[in-house]
Order: sequence, then structure tokens, then C-alpha cells
Amino acid sequence: MNDSTSDVPTAAEADENLSAAPEQDASAQPIAPAPSPAVVEEDAASEDATDGPAQDNDAAEYSDAASTTDGTEGQPTDGAAAESAEESAENTPAETSEERMRRLEEEGDIAADYLEELLDIADLDGDIDIDVDGDRASVEIAGADRLATLNRPKGELLDALQELTRLAVQSRTGNRSRLMLDIGGFRAEHKGSLEELAEKAVAEAKEGDAAVPLRPMNPFERKVVHDVAKREGLRSESDGDGKNRHVVIYPAS
Repeated sequence: MNDSTSDVPTAAEADENLSAAPEQDASAQPIAPAPSPAVVEEDAASEDATDGPAQDNDAAEYSDAASTTDGTEGQPTDGAAAESAEESAENTPAETSEERMRRLEEEGDIAADYLEELLDIADLDGDIDIDVDGDRASVEIAGADRLATLNRPKGELLDALQELTRLAVQSRTGNRSRLMLDIGGFRAEHKGSLEELAEKAVAEAKEGDAAVPLRPMNPFERKVVHDVAKREGLRSESDGDGKNRHVVIYPAS
């Protein structure tokens, strides 16, 4: 199965390869109600959009990295994506750098308030650090040893909290959020090992003439792999459903 699927993509899958999938107009997306911090522990425990073999959520955002197809199985096309990007650009008002910075700082402040309330309810320690990283707000829960322990080794808790925090921001601003959350530097640490794995797969694809499938991954992990493949000049696609969704790297044609 390739990515020409009718399944509704997840919010996390927006991060998988933004350069290949144009952002949709936020006004076309329904505004989800703010998640209640009082139920976050239950939600975080049950959430399965996680590191490693992971199941995607039903919250709509973008499609996967190379999922745009022309309806013919296995034949991705850039034409539809380019046309959609042009149309979106025409209909979206230009945002100045100052407006963009204010918007991202507002997202960070809303996220920090939500997470601080959540930590108080759960009686967990932690400091909230807010930053702007490129075109997204970046928030880290630092000094939260107990939370960091609960999050390891696969990062299930981190992905669940990020999803809830994005929804909290969206309910306040009315716009879809691509905020990135981290707990004790987990993402940065995990990203390095993923890049090494992707580089080995890229080398294998360059040396041979067959596609190289990787293990099942969550949206964040797949994005890292897509980025490495693109940087090395190779094509990559996401394939499979739910816990079996993975990246396939193709040799140069």
C-alpha cells in the first residue's frame, strides 16, 4: 500500500516532510475543543501515536511526506502538490516576520500555561522553556526527572503531551499549531540515532538497485528519515497503516 489513501492523516504527520506537502488553509480545519488537563494522565497513557511502532491518531492536519499521488499506485507526482501550493499561496495573506514571531511567541505562552497547569495537577516538577525554532514554537519541559523517566524509552508520553498541547493552542488561537514539545532533551537525543539509521539505509539504497524499507516508525521518526533521504538526493515514501507505517527509501533512478 502506498500513500494514496483516504485515511485522515494525523497532526503529528505534518512534521513528516513539510517540504513535500503544502500546508493547508487553517480556516478549512475544524477547531478542536481544548483538552482538559484533569484527564491528561489518562489520555497520555492511552495515546498510541508514539515513538517506535506506533499508531496514528485521527486528528486531521497534513498528509505524509511523499503521499501525494495521481491515483496510480506507486506513482507519486509533484504536479498536484505544486498546483495546490500555488493556490494556497494566492489565498493566504502574507505574514510579516514580526507577525510571525508574535504568533509563535503567543503559541509558546499558551502552551506553557497549559503545561504548567497540567504539571500542578499531576504534582510533577518541571520548568517550562519557550523558544522559536524556525517556523514553529518550541517548548521544553526541563528538570522534570520523573516525567522524563515515564517518557522513556520510546517517548509515548512525549507524543501524547505534544498532541494535547497543540490542541490546547488551537482552541485558543483558532489556528492549527505545529508546536514542537520536548521533555529533557529526548527528541534531540533520539534524532541523532535516527539519522544514523537513515544514513545506513541511504547507503544501502545507493549501492544496490532495490528499495530499502525501514522498521515501523511514528510521524516524528519518519520525518527525520525523509529529511535524510532528501538531503542525500534519494526519494522516500511512507507505506503501511497504523503500527506498521514505515519509510521506504528508493535507489536513484
